[in-house]
Amino acid sequence: MEGKLLAAKTKSTAPNRISFAKIREPQEVPNLLALQIESFDWLLGNDAWRARLGKNERPDRGEIPKTSGLEEIFEEISPIEDFQGSMSLSFRDHRFEPSKYTIAECKERDITYAAPLFVTAEFTNNVTGEIKSQTVFMGDFPLMTPRGTFVINGTERVVVSQLVRSPGVYFERTVEKASDKDIFTAKIIPSRGAWLEFEIDKKDFVAVRIDRKRKQSVTIFLKALGWSNDQILAEFGEYPSIKETLAKDNVSTQDEALLDIYRKMRPGEPPTKEAAQTLIENLYFNPKRYDLAKVGRFKVNKKLGLDLDLSKSLLAIDDIVGAIRYIAALHKGET
Repeated sequence: MEGKLLAAKTKSTAPNRISFAKIREPQEVPNLLALQIESFDWLLGNDAWRARLGKNERPDRGEIPKTSGLEEIFEEISPIEDFQGSMSLSFRDHRFEPSKYTIAECKERDITYAAPLFVTAEFTNNVTGEIKSQTVFMGDFPLMTPRGTFVINGTERVVVSQLVRSPGVYFERTVEKASDKDIFTAKIIPSRGAWLEFEIDKKDFVAVRIDRKRKQSVTIFLKALGWSNDQILAEFGEYPSIKETLAKDNVSTQDEALLDIYRKMRPGEPPTKEAAQTLIENLYFNPKRYDLAKVGRFKVNKKLGLDLDLSKSLLAIDDIVGAIRYIAALHKGET
């Protein structure tokens, strides 16, 4: 009886809280793991991703990709051809077998929580047209747990997202302490592939750095792309730095320019025109090795005043010309 009276007394004397907040209902805590889990579902192309794709359950973050991540990767690398192009290898129709052990068993056994990945491989003889198809085991693919973690060798781990520089074109001006002169640089950074950098040094020499290798004359690089002296002067004649760089370069033909670039990028290897041309094409004009991505194309277009289609993810001659013109204008004081 005394206990009941004490409880009633305590209840009656408790202060009444008055809220002056405009929003009376507390906000629901969002699922902070949704982004990681949904992203991994898309990579695998599993049933959860297909269910969201059918219902289009992501209006707040844009349209759900209609192709899974692994499908995009296999489409991107296929076909793989030999040097002569007579044989090719393609991958398609990936699938996963169930994991052999549960998450708890993987922790107990100190093994990785993973599922075997199988892919249909097609080997094609491009000469005879013969196609051989076979399902091959690609390896054990680590799986994400419902908590957004991975079990690697029995230990639960997380993947930490890393901020990287967005693809696009960047210009920079720095002061060299020794000469107190401005150094101008331009960088075309892709989402995947080799960087292309331009620089105007303290001697007003315009250089290009291909795939972060040795600096070379920008006019030789333009000649390697098929430009003549007259074309270079017609496009950049108003910029003294380009004219001085052109006057110093002792290369007159495209073949000579290609060989000069190849010698500096592959010292010790016998230079040939074909090898040099293939090298440059693979670095910047091969969709399997270079990708600006839509955001990179958008930023390059905006910075250089271009109107190229956002789906054009390869480097274009207009990009190269626009970047050279912009950095030369910076050096001249026009921008």
